[in-house]
Amino acid sequence: MNKLLTTMFALAVASVTAFAPATAQDAKGDVKAGEKKVSMCIGCHGIVGYQASFPEVYKVPKISGQSEKYIAAALNAYRAGDRKHPTMRSIADSLTDQDIADVSAYYAQHGKDASATLADKPSREPNAQVAALLQKGICVSCHGANFSKPIDPSYPHIAGQNADYLFVALKSYKTGNNANNIGRSNGVMAGVAKQFSNAELKALAGYIGSLDGDLKTVPESRFR
Repeated sequence: MNKLLTTMFALAVASVTAFAPATAQDAKGDVKAGEKKVSMCIGCHGIVGYQASFPEVYKVPKISGQSEKYIAAALNAYRAGDRKHPTMRSIADSLTDQDIADVSAYYAQHGKDASATLADKPSREPNAQVAALLQKGICVSCHGANFSKPIDPSYPHIAGQNADYLFVALKSYKTGNNANNIGRSNGVMAGVAKQFSNAELKALAGYIGSLDGDLKTVPESRFR
């Protein structure tokens, strides 16, 4: 039964992706051009341990080494208002489709070690509680067995992401898209997140954030 549910869930997600309209995610990014366009990013994402304060205090996400298509999808979601965050919305609004493609291409390779490889399984096993939560959420069906090899490039790598950011992000899918500048509108993730209490989401975030992954915060030596 669990295998059947996983298959059905993956098919449902794939169908959503297949019928998504063309966006800046389809533009071809230029890494060199992107390097010249990230001044608005490095003040938060280029400082190790930097914390945001909206809607609560948490470390900003690691984006160096993240999937190019996911970064573009996230920026487009902020621009469209599907993700509510005043600062990120204003930044995304200032970017053209080509800017988004270039910035995404830059961060996808930023700080990457070409010789590094990740195991196909998580670097540590979850406890019984978290294992049950992962099974209930069918998390591996989208994010991969090691949470760093998603089935679609527009889905994020999440292993090793800052746990407090993961917790805030998961809660935001429960909130949805509302008038208070908080929440995220995503039918699949909303359905997943709403199954869990906040304490359970925190346990999931803590485990996934503790895993080895390919995400980094690369310190910037200077502002551009």
